[in-house]
Amino acid sequence: MFKNVWEDFPDKLDSDKKYQFRNDNFFKTYCTNKCSSFIDKINAGCLYLFDEFFKNSSVFDSVAKNNVNIVEYIMIWLSYMLILKDNLKIKDINQFYDDFIIKDKYNEGITGIKDYNSYDDLMNKKKYLMEMDIKDISKFYDLFKLLCEIYNEFDEKTSNCEKCSQKANQFVEKYKEVNGDSSITKNSSYSKIFCTLSNDYDNFKKKYNESQCCKSSPLATIEENITINCSEQRSEVTSSSSSIASKLIPVLSIFGAIAIFWGISYKYSLFGFRKQFQKQKLREQIKK
Repeated sequence: MFKNVWEDFPDKLDSDKKYQFRNDNFFKTYCTNKCSSFIDKINAGCLYLFDEFFKNSSVFDSVAKNNVNIVEYIMIWLSYMLILKDNLKIKDINQFYDDFIIKDKYNEGITGIKDYNSYDDLMNKKKYLMEMDIKDISKFYDLFKLLCEIYNEFDEKTSNCEKCSQKANQFVEKYKEVNGDSSITKNSSYSKIFCTLSNDYDNFKKKYNESQCCKSSPLATIEENITINCSEQRSEVTSSSSSIASKLIPVLSIFGAIAIFWGISYKYSLFGFRKQFQKQKLREQIKK
């Protein structure tokens, strides 16, 4: 699904500094006002991702693998897409949601799932991300995208082991770089994103190492220095999966979903109601 979004809704502006849809029909179901504004386009891409991962119990189980940490990756995608517009005065996802998200779409029930009432509820589980600066969250974007590329290079029968290993080295180096950014590491909440990325990389590495086709191209190892117990987060994922599916789920991580397809909401603003003139100012800015 992320691959579909990247192919049809590129993560870069065109020569006129505008967001572009390469395939207008792809997001047609999710567009309002024919996706005439860039906010409409981003909303369409975001809602598409939620539907592809969490629309009902069948998708929740087979695609998302019952792993709600995928929401973090959607938020990373959303943050990055928002900062592409230099003149947009949106500081955090919470502000974007409060001012622009069509909330009824995110408040609809998820068929067959009792643990999460709606996409809004899923976002509420990650509300610590809602008030983070989108410029900081977007620093994880290259890491996330590299991780997707690593997974998509791997196939137990036809893997390009050397290329996969090269991508893994790039990921580990980028991980070190972002982990060395004091503006990020000083906030403990960002450590949770590091853990999600690290756990997913380690889970992939385990699958890669168990394969018989890539033993000559070992993957690099992440040297952890984050002050958080990532094993606790891994336990939370397993526990959540168990409660949703009423069975034990293997440690497949988010990438069971990403392999199938290669981007937000929180019911109320954490900063209270926005003043009307703030909303109007932002809307006027979008029209320019």
